[in-house]
Amino acid sequence: MSASLQNDPSLTVPAPTGRGDRGGNLSIARNLGLIIALVILCVVGIITAGDRFASTDNLLTILRLAAVVGVVSIGMTFVITGGGIDLSVGAILALASVWATTTGTQDMADSIGWIAMVFSALLVGTCAGLINGILIAYGKVVPFIATLAMLASARGLAEVIADRKTQIIRNQGFTDFFGSEPLGIPFIVIIFAAVTVAGWFLLNRTTFGRRTFAVGGNPEAARLAGIKVQRHTVYLYALLGLTCGIAAVMLMSRTTTGSSTHGTGLELQAIAAVVIGGTLLSGGRGTVIGTLLGVLIFTTLTNVFTLNNLSTSTQAVANGVIIVIAVLLQQRIADRKT
Repeated sequence: MSASLQNDPSLTVPAPTGRGDRGGNLSIARNLGLIIALVILCVVGIITAGDRFASTDNLLTILRLAAVVGVVSIGMTFVITGGGIDLSVGAILALASVWATTTGTQDMADSIGWIAMVFSALLVGTCAGLINGILIAYGKVVPFIATLAMLASARGLAEVIADRKTQIIRNQGFTDFFGSEPLGIPFIVIIFAAVTVAGWFLLNRTTFGRRTFAVGGNPEAARLAGIKVQRHTVYLYALLGLTCGIAAVMLMSRTTTGSSTHGTGLELQAIAAVVIGGTLLSGGRGTVIGTLLGVLIFTTLTNVFTLNNLSTSTQAVANGVIIVIAVLLQQRIADRKT
């Protein structure tokens, strides 16, 4: 196949009907089911916790909790849709937060502005994602192993840099800006909304999104259609790394700290939200709207458990049951399609 044909965007494989947010009755029914589940959780919360759950303050609390894991989950949606997986997102977030709050970075922020801290976090997250992508795409390392190695390495590096200490953010401009509440809405929630909209558009209205569906559905067919599969895989992991950097900035603003313990367990939360949302673990089908609903379902469930003073162990069991049910439903849908 000639180089000119390989670079022709018209040869990219479109997402099959129903595999993205754009497609078909299956996607609509799946999202409707998630909405019903979320409504049921809200009804349970109102019945069991009354005004404590239904208050505006509690709603904002749910959205704040959903924002950080939600941004990472949007990036995870792209990677899983493209046929990959990433176990290192929590560690990458921790490393980005630590790097952005070192004395050197904060001294730079004092000189040129808090944007230096933001840029540092985004750069570290993106570079870590690039390393993952290169190892997987060009080094032929299995995604599970490559990202598991990154999990250990990034978390360890964060501990070394921070000397296992929590680093306090002293730049008041940073905390004032990201801690603001325009029109009464926390700024990190606005960031979450913006990332969700951008992610939906990128996945469903661009060539990049169509190529992501194609690579995840059938990498060999995508290659024959002119898509540079290896390069696209690197882009997907870099994109996820970028969302980890964004989430690090959001968590830094919420806690006013950078710590090697930030993001612990985040990878499981993100993967669970993506799976619940309807993205296939085998790749080829993904939905940003579904991921958003999945994040809100888990966050609302956590909130209901907390308001009712139920143990975290019981909550973990409930989360596990929900994940298993979601995977079983995915398998059933896949069997019907075949």
